[in-house]
Amino acid sequence: MSLLDPFILQIDKALRTVCASAPTLRAMPGEDLSEADLTDAERRDVAALMRVNHVGEVCAQALYAGQALSARNEAVRSALEHAAGQETEHLNWTARRIGELGGRRSLLNPLWYAGAWTIGAVAGRLGDPTSLGFVVETERQVEAHLDGHRGRLPKADLRSRAIIEQMKADEIAHAQTALGLGATELSPLARGAMQAAAKLMTTTAYWL
Repeated sequence: MSLLDPFILQIDKALRTVCASAPTLRAMPGEDLSEADLTDAERRDVAALMRVNHVGEVCAQALYAGQALSARNEAVRSALEHAAGQETEHLNWTARRIGELGGRRSLLNPLWYAGAWTIGAVAGRLGDPTSLGFVVETERQVEAHLDGHRGRLPKADLRSRAIIEQMKADEIAHAQTALGLGATELSPLARGAMQAAAKLMTTTAYWL
């Protein structure tokens, strides 16, 4: 294998995440439910929320890819790749829901991917326990973020709610796996920086 092969694979993954339709093994949650009778304003708002969720999944793909590239332990690398597989399904579900609502994906997805991949690669170089600590903190923030979105959804929009509920369950499982593999708690400074970055991303992605 050429020394360039891992980097070519990383570029391929980035292009697939940002440009292609994501695959899914599981059916999209709520796809058997009737579409809610939403107002135009409600549809725009929910589509924007799903766009934010989609960006979060783009970032998750990038973060896990960067971490897996520099992971030292094969079990850690395998766990990261498994989590990335489920995040790919989340990409599929959120993208499809955006389409159903007449919305669009973020225009800044390439930028979000590049930034998250860099964070993941740096985290991986700090060692597996710290890298896994980033996973735990990321999933905790995503869980809180999904709870906030769930509270904003129109009560009648059961399709969007089903997607968010399944995504939340998967994120909790990812955090538990990372803890089981020896994740260390991040410093308050690192957690604060991640929260600030997430706030910037979610606010921008809602509109762009």
